[in-house]
Amino acid sequence: MLTALASRFAQMIFVLVGISMIVFLIFFATPGSDPAARIAGRNASQETLQVVRHDFGLDRPLPVQYALMMKRLFITGDLTSFVNRGQKVVPTVVNAIPVTLSLVLGAGVLWVVGGVVVGVLAAMTRGRWLDRVLMILGLIGVSMPVFWLGEVANLVSQSRFHDTFLFSWVPALGYKPFSEDPAGWFKTLVIPWFTLATLYVGLYGRVLRASLIEVLQEDFIRTARAKGLSERRILLRHGLRSSLVAFVTMFGLDFGALVGGGALLAEVVFGLQGVGKVTYDAMQNLDLPTIMATVIYASFFVVFANFIVDVLYAFLDPRVRDAF
Repeated sequence: MLTALASRFAQMIFVLVGISMIVFLIFFATPGSDPAARIAGRNASQETLQVVRHDFGLDRPLPVQYALMMKRLFITGDLTSFVNRGQKVVPTVVNAIPVTLSLVLGAGVLWVVGGVVVGVLAAMTRGRWLDRVLMILGLIGVSMPVFWLGEVANLVSQSRFHDTFLFSWVPALGYKPFSEDPAGWFKTLVIPWFTLATLYVGLYGRVLRASLIEVLQEDFIRTARAKGLSERRILLRHGLRSSLVAFVTMFGLDFGALVGGGALLAEVVFGLQGVGKVTYDAMQNLDLPTIMATVIYASFFVVFANFIVDVLYAFLDPRVRDAF
């Protein structure tokens, strides 16, 4: 199994290197794109463009440019913004990572717990009124966009009812580091957590319900019933574990995408300067080094999440464990 894990890890590194090459070529080698023109500004003379290309190494061959860019990004860490002169890209992204991780980790705990509870209860009461109510509520949650729900939450907690005992504890929009103020960190994130998790609780609950109902028709479940095991034990110990494969797959992909910048809307609505917000600002200014750094960062988390999902498969499903 260790050999298989090492092979998967090597594949992950290979994919990340390939992604970094593709991202570099898109931004620096696409016909018609000239980073020097963006740095020098509008109506810059040819002499100015030549000086900029030389200073930033853009007059060298593409392989050399790529090697220098990766060196400045991953080794020396002195890659600077093309728009905000002197602003280093790596510290900007590193400072944004705790914000996004705090947001997504808290929301992930909520939607995993909520999704499991909704899915199990719906499967246990299949066809009854509770099943229908949970599925309707889940569909409503899936249908509400994060930016709309976030704005409604801000309207209620920051404006209309902020002076009441229900929301008087809600601080102003923004982020407080956990190391400086743990209580403030929790207060600034609790509403964003529930807002972001609302979309996924209904989705994961519906997927888990469908997976549980399918698993409960398998032969090993009928064997467990023939042995006299209770329905509750069959559902929670045998059915739930087998049904979590699809659940884990979805969580790995969604978590990786959100940590990589997919939580942009929630970050913008709640004033959180996370990776998504940094990427959004860089895209507006066409700040190529920052865009490339955040894209590579996002790719790392998506690929790493897939690697973790493969490992979890081996523990959840014996058939996958045998294939490792």
